Formats: sequence, structure tokens, C-alpha cells
Amino acid sequence: MVLDMLYFAKRIPTLPVQRRMLLAPLVAARAQCRQRVRWTAIFTKAYAKVAQEIPELRRAYVKIPWPMLYEYPTSRAVILIERDYNGEPGVLPVSIKNPAQESLRQMTDRLEHASRAPVDQLKDFQRWIRITRLPTPIRRAAWWIGLNWGRQRANFFGTFGVSVYSALGAESLHPLGTVTAVLNYGVISNTGEVDVRIIYDHRVMNGTTIARALARLEGILNSAIVEELNRPPGLVPVPRLWGMACRQVQNAIPTRAL
Repeated sequence: MVLDMLYFAKRIPTLPVQRRMLLAPLVAARAQCRQRVRWTAIFTKAYAKVAQEIPELRRAYVKIPWPMLYEYPTSRAVILIERDYNGEPGVLPVSIKNPAQESLRQMTDRLEHASRAPVDQLKDFQRWIRITRLPTPIRRAAWWIGLNWGRQRANFFGTFGVSVYSALGAESLHPLGTVTAVLNYGVISNTGEVDVRIIYDHRVMNGTTIARALARLEGILNSAIVEELNRPPGLVPVPRLWGMACRQVQNAIPTRAL
């Protein structure tokens, strides 16, 4: 799988944009959680929330039926984790549909399951294993169609990727990928300082868009994500529009019916 990914990734003009973030409120909120929340889940959800506001982050360059930009209504994340397979370390892709709407605890549980469950029980991994067993010409053709068929591309490859190994005390400056953007961050200090970067497809957007996205990402990490971490487990916030709708319905009821 890695060889096929590199084969297609080297044909994509990618560039990294980096921002030094100050995430002290986020570090403090995470430290107070009874259940450990993965940093990967935190950054994945925050990025997906940014993509809700910036449509360029949900676009992809495809070639079927002709070269164009295809925009998706929601994000799909592909998170890479390391697993042992047949006695050798390998990379396992974990696909999460619309992570902006998934709770941090749910996403953490999914990642924990992908890290510990037998690999033969993981659907994403088994699908890729079946593909890697195909002859090279057929496999490369399947990759090309999957990458260039707009309607299905996100189902196979996601709209953005997350590749991180800061837990090992290291970071990659320019990880490669076949998606429009790869989210990557370094070691997070005790004071909340961290270098966060997005490696993006220059055919889809410009660096200024990524710079603004990184600034917005820092804001969401220190606000919406902190709010969710501080929320008691099981407490679901009531959407503001729902509350407005309730008031409108109540006001519409005749007084004699109350």
C-alpha cells in the first residue's frame, strides 16, 4: 500500500505551511479529563470543523470525466496508525466519516480499537490488504480510478489525512499523501506550544488559504474543543436553532389551548 501511495503522491505538487500554536487552554482542559482523549482525535475533529467553514479544504483535483475540482459536502478523515502485521510493522488507515460531528470520546474509542483489535477484524485494513494482492497493473489502475472519480474518491482515500508520530518525540516536516491536505503536528510542550502544519495540494488552493485555516484551527482548538473537553460525559448541548424553534412553536400556540 505504501509503495502505491508514494507512486501517486510524487505526482502531486504539495507544499507545507506551518504555524506555531499556543494551546495552553487545550492542554489544561485535556489534563482534567477522566477518560484519556487522544491528541489525534482532538486535531482531527478541529480540522474537520475548520473545513466546514473553508470549502477549499473539502475539494479535490480529479480527472474524470475531465480535470476539475470536486467539492464534498462533508469531510472524511484518514488517520494512519502503526500496527504489526505478520511480524512486521505496517501502516493502518482508519477512515472516519464526518469527524466534525463525532464526539472526541467516540473517536478516541475508535482509534483505541484500531490500535488493539486483531487486524483481521478491521474492515479498512482488510480492504487494503485485498487490493495489495492484485497484480501491479490492475492495482495501479484501481488506484488511478479511485483518485480521479470524484464521487467515490473520498470513500476510498478521504478528504484529508492525519500522519503524526510526535508521541515518539519526532515529527515529519513534509509527509506525502494522495489527499488534498495532510495534517501534521509536532511534540506538544507542557505550556501548550506546538508546531502544526498542513501539507496541501497546490492545484486545489493557495498557501494563504492554508495560513488562514491554521489560524482558525488554533482558535477552534482553544474554544470549541476546550468546551467539549470540559463538558460532563453524556451531556449533549442543545443546538441554538432548536431552542429558537421551540420558542416559536410555543408562541404560536393559542393561549386558550395552554
